[in-house]
Amino acid sequence: MNREQVLVQEQALAQDPEPEQDTAMVANSQSEIRTRIKQGTITWTGPLLVVVGRSALMFVAQGLVAAVLALRGNRMAWLSAGAWWTIYGTLIDLGCLILMWRFVRREGITLRNLIGPIRWQRGRDIFVGIGLFLLIFPLFVGGGVLSGLMFYGTLQVTAYPGILGGRVLPVWAVIYSLSLWWLIWSTTEEMTYQGYVLPRIQALSGRAWIAVLVVSFWWSLQHSFLPFIPDLRFVLWRFLAFLPGVIAFTLVYLRTRRLAPLILAHWLMDISAAVMTIQR
Repeated sequence: MNREQVLVQEQALAQDPEPEQDTAMVANSQSEIRTRIKQGTITWTGPLLVVVGRSALMFVAQGLVAAVLALRGNRMAWLSAGAWWTIYGTLIDLGCLILMWRFVRREGITLRNLIGPIRWQRGRDIFVGIGLFLLIFPLFVGGGVLSGLMFYGTLQVTAYPGILGGRVLPVWAVIYSLSLWWLIWSTTEEMTYQGYVLPRIQALSGRAWIAVLVVSFWWSLQHSFLPFIPDLRFVLWRFLAFLPGVIAFTLVYLRTRRLAPLILAHWLMDISAAVMTIQR
């Protein structure tokens, strides 16, 4: 390697101080995914099972908590279990991560590859994440307002107090909800819908809009299952409330193909949700 080549390499490293992370983006790129589709290591089974499976895991987790409460004599065990969604939510995350791990291992990549590169230099991803939060969070607020007016005729829906909001939990559960739940939940949710499902459905179908449609539908619907309350109006209200913001998340990912800033923005939203729904 001559002096000129050395200088070029040094300049490249100066521009990108974390070049080893580029492999994380390449591993989950559309070109690599298409290659693995041709090899038969990616089929429709994985993304469809994962996108539906996360919602199914919500029923299972709430059911486990309800069973414990029923054994303790609670006559409204299912509804009472719903108030614990920031606790049993981690069980859902663990199940989802295990499910994805089985599929990505077959592809020859890791769960870390789904996140892609993280740019820490000068706080780049932190500032981008905060910007995305300020841009997208109003869509969730606006969606909630419009959906509330549509299904409940009010700007501020207070359906099922003590379950969805105004929850009273033991001190340890409050600490867990405000410290760890949102860190795990937001990261896993972004990895599931954006890092894993969306790019694979896009490559399998050959259409970005199909991927956005499938992911946006199930990602919005899952909010009607956490907690699940057997009330159609409640389900539709929650679904439409989250739909605008979820679509925005998917479009940003399609443009950037990077999860780190979106995870940070999601953290800010979910910690806000945990604070607002626990009774103080």
